[in-house]
Amino acid sequence: MKIKKIIVSQPDPLSEKSPYMELASKHNLKIDFRPFIQVEGVSAKDFRQQRIEILLHTAVIFTSRTAIDNFFRICEEVRITVPENMKYFCITESIAHYLQKYIVYRKRKIFFGPGNFVQLMDVIMKHKGEKFLVPLSDVHKTEIPKTLDKAKIKYTKGIFYRTISSNLSDLKELDYDVLVFYSPSGIKSLFENFPSFNQGEISIAAFGDNTAKAVKDNGLRLDIKAPTPACTSMTQALDEYIKKYNKDHK
Repeated sequence: MKIKKIIVSQPDPLSEKSPYMELASKHNLKIDFRPFIQVEGVSAKDFRQQRIEILLHTAVIFTSRTAIDNFFRICEEVRITVPENMKYFCITESIAHYLQKYIVYRKRKIFFGPGNFVQLMDVIMKHKGEKFLVPLSDVHKTEIPKTLDKAKIKYTKGIFYRTISSNLSDLKELDYDVLVFYSPSGIKSLFENFPSFNQGEISIAAFGDNTAKAVKDNGLRLDIKAPTPACTSMTQALDEYIKKYNKDHK
């Protein structure tokens, strides 16, 4: 049997020019998008229990738009007015521009990196005297606190939102040829929603080392991994796999 149906554990692409649309057209596939995880903000009560004094910080590090939304939500709920001289360090320029939703955009207090946390550290190191607040999810990359610790940056890590499993009960069964995952939380959600899941002939794709590890740690077979030197994106990896698979299963 050829690969005909794929489910991607992410929201629908915003653009019709998504590489997934090209992949579907190229191989005559049905591709469904369904987030296996979702984010919910922590309550003001739970935030207060972390005993974080936001106003004792002079800068905030944002790794996502979700972090921005939940930082300003918490500030409003605990009735804190963020001072105008607060500095913001964002992992990308697009995340930095998203701040305009909440503040007047002034370049002298907004800084951004070219795309990953290690590169953002080059900017942070020029402002070592600041006391940083890092709003994160309960599930986050350990490289962030580790990198800050190594550089001896003064910071506070705060849990402002949580990653939880989506309710997938309407799917009833996973009638797909390929399941595509982008985070370990997606694998956790798979088993929470389908406790008796048996992989069988279903191919599993994982993006990133942590996701690939979660696949294997849960006793599943990893068939497709990205990024690799040959395939820098998930759609490239899927394209190569499908070409070979469908050729072998004529």
